[in-house]
Amino acid sequence: MMEHKHQYLRFCCTDCNLTENTDASFRGGILYPSCRAVFFWTHFTIPFVRQNPRWGAANTAMVRWLPAEYEDGQREPKGWNRERLHNGFQLPSPRKVSREILRSSSKPIDEDYSQMLVEWGQYIDHDVTFTPQSAGVSPEADCLNSCENVHPCFPIQVKSLVHGCIPFYRSAPGCFVSVGCDIGQALQQQQINAITSFMDASVVYGHTPTLENLLRDLSGQNGKLAVNDRFEDPRGRPYLPFVATLPSACQQDGKGHRVDCFNAGDSRVNEGLPLIALHTLWLREHNRIAGELKHINGHWSAETLYQETRKIIGALHQIITMRDYIPKIIGPASFDRHIGPYGGYDPTVDPSASNVFATAAFRFGHATISPILKRLNESFQEHEHFPHLRLHKTLFSPWRIVKEGGIEPILRGMVGTAASAVGANTLMAEEVTERMVVLNARRHVDLASLNLQRGRDHSLPGYNSWREFCGLSRVESLEDLREIVRDDEVAEKILRMYGHPDNIDVWLGGLVENLLPGSRTGPLFACLIGRQMKAVREGDRYSEGVFTQRQKNELLQFSLSRLICDNSDIEEVPPDSFRFGKYPSDYVSCDQIPSVSLEAWTEAESQGGPDELLD
Repeated sequence: MMEHKHQYLRFCCTDCNLTENTDASFRGGILYPSCRAVFFWTHFTIPFVRQNPRWGAANTAMVRWLPAEYEDGQREPKGWNRERLHNGFQLPSPRKVSREILRSSSKPIDEDYSQMLVEWGQYIDHDVTFTPQSAGVSPEADCLNSCENVHPCFPIQVKSLVHGCIPFYRSAPGCFVSVGCDIGQALQQQQINAITSFMDASVVYGHTPTLENLLRDLSGQNGKLAVNDRFEDPRGRPYLPFVATLPSACQQDGKGHRVDCFNAGDSRVNEGLPLIALHTLWLREHNRIAGELKHINGHWSAETLYQETRKIIGALHQIITMRDYIPKIIGPASFDRHIGPYGGYDPTVDPSASNVFATAAFRFGHATISPILKRLNESFQEHEHFPHLRLHKTLFSPWRIVKEGGIEPILRGMVGTAASAVGANTLMAEEVTERMVVLNARRHVDLASLNLQRGRDHSLPGYNSWREFCGLSRVESLEDLREIVRDDEVAEKILRMYGHPDNIDVWLGGLVENLLPGSRTGPLFACLIGRQMKAVREGDRYSEGVFTQRQKNELLQFSLSRLICDNSDIEEVPPDSFRFGKYPSDYVSCDQIPSVSLEAWTEAESQGGPDELLD
């Protein structure tokens, strides 16, 4: 009997009081009523680990690498009391910081990397973190129409607006549970990560049993995901299914048939056209692999086909991210220092998303957002029928995929366009500080202001505290800041606005640092991102023993370029889709891109299939 034939549990806890022996409540897949937790099945080949079952689970509190700095010690965020002095100075308004330091009217390009590097960062972020906002609204706390600080409202003050503020909902509070934590930290308000922090392709499959089943084609008995039943591309390739509740709030072109919001494993799929394109690729890849596995192993059940395909898709997400993406973001030296070679699963490592990673460090990518979305034709020139678009015209607009050429013009634009460069004086494009839109909002929002306010909502310690945490020198003077930023004017603006170095918001401080060689981040964000990625990798208790050595060798043949080749009409790609190259000299035919041979998953019918339950 093959080793990989057993099923094990991965769970999503929504309202539970678990102990280290929680899995003792399970036998044969039965959930006993003594535990109020929601679990779902997934196939893995190692025994279910009994220690710390809540680590990395959905709907649990993000971990704190440093204690929060609430103004009242427990709940009130930084800046809640507007007259309060911090190190002798009032905190500047996030909107003032955005307009005078972060906003940029131009974005230079980075000739080394393609726009795909930017888009993958947002996509994979959605696989590991999602912080829900507080939903409760009462007449005393109408967050859309009030400029008062009344929980859960924490509006951003803007003197130039008639209304006087930008609406802001505080993050939903969660309960922090950690063995050995001090009572002070236990009493502080914590924030939730609503999804699993594992790199497990929950962005494709969802993080709850209900969503998972909604996304599956359960009637087809083929292990595939559900597809759109109204639209497909000209070659008959599927699009994502629509959301269950129709009509949806997504933008429309006002012509012909409605195109509602798409549905996927992550609810943020419709935020932009590149996200929709990546989600569509993975939907098609799952169904392509499931179809091949069914041909190879005709005796496998629909459930086995689905779960075995899901295992492969999860592994491919990890390979692309850890092998091809993260080293480019933090640089090879920081990768070696903070992550290093994989030594196997470590049960002492907590893989949970950290608050500073989700709220600050991994938001470095917002400074790389391009104000223009380029759509390219087969020759990687501006599309003759579907021209380039300003970013704000692409948000929550899935109709542009269906009615304007499918995903191909978007994908070509992602790989065939140089990424926006990052500099201390060219940070946030005006498209995201002045023209951002969100569903059901009546006004534009400022992404930079929202990020700064979110960090204060979570009461993250300041920039200096995190530099100390990472073993970096503190900023004690203007000269120190000038040395770190390498832009005297920006350094002077920051210190003049904040008054004291300890007041600088960590997201701003990390953004303006001079980039490390071969990276897209400075030393602070390289440290924080590296630590988180190492924890996610080494604390993943489901990662070992899943594949045979032959299967692992095949998986390592995979690339983002192969994903594009197999699931779109694009026939020429760069060998590494994250690297920017000139067309056609730096492109190769899809025939030259290595692919994964699924013959490595061949299993004789006598072996029984991998979906037998552990007795």
